[in-house]
Amino acid sequence: MSLVIGVPRETFPGETRVATVPEVVQKLIKQGYAIVVESGAGAASNISDDEYREAGAEVVGSAAEVWAKGDIIFKLRGPNEEEVGLLKEGGTLVSYIWPAQNPQLMEKLAAKKATVLAMDSVPRISRAQKMDALSSQANIAGYRAVIEAANAFGRFFTGQITAAGKVPPAKVFVIGAGVAGLAAIGTAANLGAIVRANDTRKEVADQIISMGGEFIAVDYEEDGAGTGGYAKVMSEEFQKAQRETFAQQAKEVDIIITTALIPGKPAPKLITADMVKSMKPGSVIVDLAAEQGGNCELTVPGEVTTVHGVTIIGYKDLPTRLAKTASTLYATNLFRLSEDLIKTKSVDPAGQGAAAIKMNMEDEVVRGTTVIDQGNVTWPPPAPKLSAAPAQPKPAAAPAPAHGHGPSTTVASPTRVAVMFVFAALLFGLIGFGAPSAFLGHLTVFVLGCFIGYMVVWNVTPALHTPLMSVTNAISSIIVIGALVQVAPPLAGGITRPEMLIKVMAALGIVLTAINMFGGFAVTRRMLDMFRKN
Repeated sequence: MSLVIGVPRETFPGETRVATVPEVVQKLIKQGYAIVVESGAGAASNISDDEYREAGAEVVGSAAEVWAKGDIIFKLRGPNEEEVGLLKEGGTLVSYIWPAQNPQLMEKLAAKKATVLAMDSVPRISRAQKMDALSSQANIAGYRAVIEAANAFGRFFTGQITAAGKVPPAKVFVIGAGVAGLAAIGTAANLGAIVRANDTRKEVADQIISMGGEFIAVDYEEDGAGTGGYAKVMSEEFQKAQRETFAQQAKEVDIIITTALIPGKPAPKLITADMVKSMKPGSVIVDLAAEQGGNCELTVPGEVTTVHGVTIIGYKDLPTRLAKTASTLYATNLFRLSEDLIKTKSVDPAGQGAAAIKMNMEDEVVRGTTVIDQGNVTWPPPAPKLSAAPAQPKPAAAPAPAHGHGPSTTVASPTRVAVMFVFAALLFGLIGFGAPSAFLGHLTVFVLGCFIGYMVVWNVTPALHTPLMSVTNAISSIIVIGALVQVAPPLAGGITRPEMLIKVMAALGIVLTAINMFGGFAVTRRMLDMFRKN
């Protein structure tokens, strides 16, 4: 029997998202799952029951039916007490759980012998990026933060010069350059604002610049990189220097967007009441950390307030304000996770019982995401393994041995180079005496072409080798001209068998070199588009 995925309607107040969408339902069905959706589950995301039915899902009238039929339950928000009671004994639940903040919920789910995968616990490693729901939702939150700021600001983001006067561009300061922060930087820059940003992790400076922002460094040397790609708690000395930097920026900018969070801890207070008071009237603060208490001392979680003429936006539900997009991205994250789960599916040999999921705890992604396995609490997971050994400092180069002693070196001596050139000159001289003049000219061009081509490629940065080689492949296919000459019709008389063979080989050469030419330029264009800002 097929595994049944149940998708109930979200009951959390103000939640407008849904755990799957019709486009993903079709993909899940192709994987072998059966889908059951509660009627009205997608209404707040502008998805009708009919769209789910057309995609192949069964739509039922109540949440109880979904929980009863579903072998796996897909949700966004963690279950409330009533929903925990509806979960099948030994069932599987996939949703946000926040195990560190919800120990009582963990106990209740463990008592149901449930298997629970927490989307907030997906390891922050490269292989798990396709399942990283925190990043996909944070991307939406960063974008929406700029939209909310623009709505409250009451002025253009971009500078304008009109007949009626000049409007200066808005100045935006983004604190924290994680996924949400980078999304905010890119959105504000695209709207024409002057964007500045700060992060405790030095390695993100280049990312800020690439998104169109200016990196504002704190005048204190300390690395803020923590585990899992998050920032860590900084020293008191650093925090003092940071407050001074932020106080200066607060006086100059029009909009501040804060995104600073540390896992398992309340949001750090980065914007003080005095900083808010120093801001220009009409300025805006968007606090993306409001759900964890806020980065601003005056933030009221869930509300918009005005203090000292500054609008402080403390919404806790920014992704839900783009419900359909947020639902689609979250559903895709779950679909990618289901691809791993289907590999561990087992079916009752008699064909009478429902299929079951057995967690592969040897898989680093599944192990990190699984917080309860058949009633056994497995959170916290072990620290993720490093994908590669850290770079070791290069050993000091050994001194070169004296001439004529010790092992040979790979670096050619001036004498050896001179001998090689003399030998090459003599070789070409001998060839020149006996070979036709036309051949000697072609040989000279060939040797020079090889030498110049080698030197050009050898001196290119390794990061550009692939696009460079695709271009050189396309250019080198100029040999197609020679093939075209060979397939040209003869001047007189018929075609001999050797000539026919030559023409066939030339025609084949034209086909292959054409693929090389057009393919090389196409690949190069696609590669360069990856680095081009739209």
